[in-house]
Amino acid sequence: MDAVSVIRAKRDRAELTDGQIDWVIDAYTRGEVADEQMSALAMAILLNGMNAREISRWTGAMIRTGERMDFSSLPLPTSDKHSTGGVGDKTTLPLAPLVAACGAAVPQLSGRGLGHTGGTLDKLESIPGWRARLSNDEMLQVLRDTGAVICAAGDGLAPADRKLYALRDVTGTVEAIPLIASSIMSKKIAEGTGALVLDVKVGSGAFMKSLEDAASWPGPWSAWAPRPG
Repeated sequence: MDAVSVIRAKRDRAELTDGQIDWVIDAYTRGEVADEQMSALAMAILLNGMNAREISRWTGAMIRTGERMDFSSLPLPTSDKHSTGGVGDKTTLPLAPLVAACGAAVPQLSGRGLGHTGGTLDKLESIPGWRARLSNDEMLQVLRDTGAVICAAGDGLAPADRKLYALRDVTGTVEAIPLIASSIMSKKIAEGTGALVLDVKVGSGAFMKSLEDAASWPGPWSAWAPRPG
């Protein structure tokens, strides 16, 4: 396969095959597909979309580029949340300790700047001494000690998404719903959390402009999201 044929297929509104998706994600992670080629593909996806099968396969391919975390050694159920973004980031900081106080462990993997609002990690790094990058062992120890942790995804967790996440931010493809959905789920499934809550922001400064759009975003997750294992 080659990158140009995959770009042309999505440019011309064709469905990408499982083989095309597996190849392009793996090749991009290894550097065989250049940033400018993946930028063109991301723009084609933004304009022409992906169906549930394509999104599911894309998500699974990104998971397979890295490692999977395992929280089975914790004596507590695990739960995480993801927000579609907002200027205030008012949910994560009070929610994580509240859930931990109710008896669950919260392995909260947060993101950096994507779009105009910046990311949770960018904001928290304004606190002197706060550190976003933790090893898997450090993350597990904080969960055992406190019940909640907010940090960046490790280098080994869905590395394809880390590259694509940064690329989308500088190529005008942040709003591509299939890429948003697969980015979220690849990290959360690889993270190994037992439950996930979606915080979908609504309003003029959010991706979703109406309550109706937010309620349906990004479609029936259970229909396409690959299950852990």
